[in-house]
Amino acid sequence: MIRFTFPGYENIARQLQATFFMQVGRFAAGRFANQELYAHIEDKVQGEHCLILGTIAPPDESLLSFLLLAETLKKERADKITAILPYLAYSRQDKDKPGESLGTAWVGALLNSSGISQVITVDVHSARDQQLFPVPLISLPTDRLFADAIRKHGLADATIVAPDNGAIGRCEAVKRAAGMPIGETPYFEKKRIEQGIIHSGPIGKVGAKAVIIDDMIDTGGTLVSACEKLAAAGVLDIYIMITHGLFTGSSWTQLWSLGVKRIFCTDTVPLRSGIDATNITQLSAAPLIAEGITSVAGQVAAAHGSAH
Repeated sequence: MIRFTFPGYENIARQLQATFFMQVGRFAAGRFANQELYAHIEDKVQGEHCLILGTIAPPDESLLSFLLLAETLKKERADKITAILPYLAYSRQDKDKPGESLGTAWVGALLNSSGISQVITVDVHSARDQQLFPVPLISLPTDRLFADAIRKHGLADATIVAPDNGAIGRCEAVKRAAGMPIGETPYFEKKRIEQGIIHSGPIGKVGAKAVIIDDMIDTGGTLVSACEKLAAAGVLDIYIMITHGLFTGSSWTQLWSLGVKRIFCTDTVPLRSGIDATNITQLSAAPLIAEGITSVAGQVAAAHGSAH
């Protein structure tokens, strides 16, 4: 296997390299003087299984550079191209609403047409994403990662809370992995209105210490609303565990005044420069990704074996 890594994901790449050896692919992606994007690879890839580690999240140059590199590997006759996208951007555009783009399906089609035969990601937004993708989309769950953090930081006595009913399954998986009683998971009813998000709840009993588990924090509107309700219900210490830390804008910083002691997030998205990360703990997603690569490599080997 040959791994090509885009900037921002060097740390994950180093950890993957320590797990098992992969040839490091040499390439350049940039712009010509006329601002057209280009990709150039320096290794022979014919007949090889190539992996691209990076992001397709904004700025849009990231998506185009990723696709152009994949297309170049395809042109140079790579045997198989696997995209490793720890955070799958456009995954929230998975609802077919009249007059609105279905971005998830569009991105899947672009990856497919550029020669990518499968995608490895972490904690994809919904099962709908996998249905919309024209190539296999391997989603790696974070339940064991969060369970380890719960044990390590003494949070086994906290109440696990879902910010909406769609996150209940994710919360229960973490509780099982942590050996915590399953019981009923307290959750919020969430309604989106023109002004933002309205929460009602919590529905269910919450103790003095709570851990909210969700797939991402973007602007933080959902989590701010949930924490306001928890604080009003008498919860003193709140911890947040989310997979993808986008930390867009500044609204999410209100969390620190609502009883939030610490935010745990994985390194699927490099922390945005300039934010105060004093009370943010990053958990490495590299072990999960390594398992995904091992599984994919086994499938490739099996396919080659049956071909002979």
